[in-house]
Amino acid sequence: MDDFLDELYPELTLETDDILMTLAIKKDYSEIKDFEKRKEEFIKDLEDFINEFSQTPESDDFMRYFDD
Repeated sequence: MDDFLDELYPELTLETDDILMTLAIKKDYSEIKDFEKRKEEFIKDLEDFINEFSQTPESDDFMRYFDD
């Protein structure tokens, strides 16, 4: 099944000193022909994703992982 999803959704791995995150990209950005607009749309979607996640119980659960 994972092979099927790999073909359906391209994956992107983002890494900083603090976070390593792999994302499966479901949106087809090829419909946006202008490179800068496509990039802007993708960054906006990433920001929306982070903001949405920050409001979920899962984000609270994750922060509690670091409690003593």
